[in-house]
Amino acid sequence: MIGILIIGHEAIGECLIRCATHVLGATPPSLMHLAVHGHDDPRAVAIAAERLVASLDLGDGVLVLTDVYGATPANIAGRLLVPGRVEGIAGANLPMLLRALTYRNLPHPALLERAISGGRDGVTRMPCPESEECSNERPKS
Repeated sequence: MIGILIIGHEAIGECLIRCATHVLGATPPSLMHLAVHGHDDPRAVAIAAERLVASLDLGDGVLVLTDVYGATPANIAGRLLVPGRVEGIAGANLPMLLRALTYRNLPHPALLERAISGGRDGVTRMPCPESEECSNERPKS
């Protein structure tokens, strides 16, 4: 099983894990987060991230998810990457995490594709229910 580490701003990783636990009904194993705060020393956070990756790699590698590409959490995650062993995806969202958890017994290339498609396909415009008339106005109370 591929371990999963979420490196993100503030509590986003913790919140994603709580939401995934709610949806799945149990806390998934080999899933951790690392919060990056504005006052943190990026070098210290990088050392913590390296330790977490080492603890999550049970033989199949680790997938690192991060929130915003180019920001400090993603830059730290980028230093951890080892093709085929520690892979990373930026733009983490709940559908991406759920897909990654569901398919993390697959090899890295398949897991990456499924996680990315889950994240991308989870972003969609919601249709108006056919039983209601949609408008730009708020319902009157």
